Amino acid sequence: MNFTLKQLRYVEAAGRLGSIAHAAKELSISQSSITAAIDALETSLDYDLFLRTPAKGIQSTPAGEQALVLIRNFLQQTRHFEADLKTLGGDTSGLVRIACYATAAPAFLPPILQNITENFPGMSVQVMEGNLKSIVDFLDEGKVDLVFTYTDGLQSNHQFLPLFQAPPYALINLDDPLSQQPSVSFAELAERPMVLLDLPRTRDYFTGLFERRGHRPSIAHTTRSAEIARALVAGGFGYTILNIRPPDYVEDKLRYRAVPISGLEHGQSFGIATLANTRPPKIVQAFIDSCQSLQKRGVFDSLTVWADEQANHQKIGQ
Repeated sequence: MNFTLKQLRYVEAAGRLGSIAHAAKELSISQSSITAAIDALETSLDYDLFLRTPAKGIQSTPAGEQALVLIRNFLQQTRHFEADLKTLGGDTSGLVRIACYATAAPAFLPPILQNITENFPGMSVQVMEGNLKSIVDFLDEGKVDLVFTYTDGLQSNHQFLPLFQAPPYALINLDDPLSQQPSVSFAELAERPMVLLDLPRTRDYFTGLFERRGHRPSIAHTTRSAEIARALVAGGFGYTILNIRPPDYVEDKLRYRAVPISGLEHGQSFGIATLANTRPPKIVQAFIDSCQSLQKRGVFDSLTVWADEQANHQKIGQ
């Protein structure tokens, strides 16, 4: 077989995007270069990778789909190989690609990126955001080196490193008497209108919190944006449930208050997911080690909201 890394990158982009034109645009090359790479690899393999339909783009054949998985894995390995070569001289420099659950990113990422800027000036970070499903897809497709997420949705091919526990809490308008309580129950919340964060896996998680306790939330509004959810709460349209405190949250300075929910012994585990059974390049490992150092310093403690009994249970667990 005779093919180049460049050809493999062209073929992978075409398969991922389902379009020769889109692949050419992403890679800033001509469509003929993409077509030539596909033709060359198909000739070498002696089977078709794609079905090409005029005006409808391309579609992977069953064998082509399997080949694309191998190609993506190989390209990921070559990228790690290149990164390790660059760090042999002791200089931790290069690109780390990360993805973060979008609702957590505004509060969670700034201290991490600040720490990288101060301690690893040669390291650059490419950030992608998405819902719980899409960011894991980014990882599986080789678009990122790691993701910051909850354990929900991870599979056996993923490895998870926890950074902190984030129990759900209620964000309640200050005009609601519940906002002045030290904690609130799911039974109390079920009687009030809810602003639901309606994202893949997130919706089922929040509604399931009620259903497992014999209650049903009264969903008045839904949104795919945590910022809009907070705005609706501030406007008095209902409460919402989140796991990570808003980045601009200051007690009694906003139109809502973060109130712990009672009856929960622990929260969701939030941390770093990577592909299992793979050794990250040194630059990615340096990034992970940096996150762990922030964890040990308690930098992430301010992101969570705990009831007294939850905090005591957490200390015992530690």
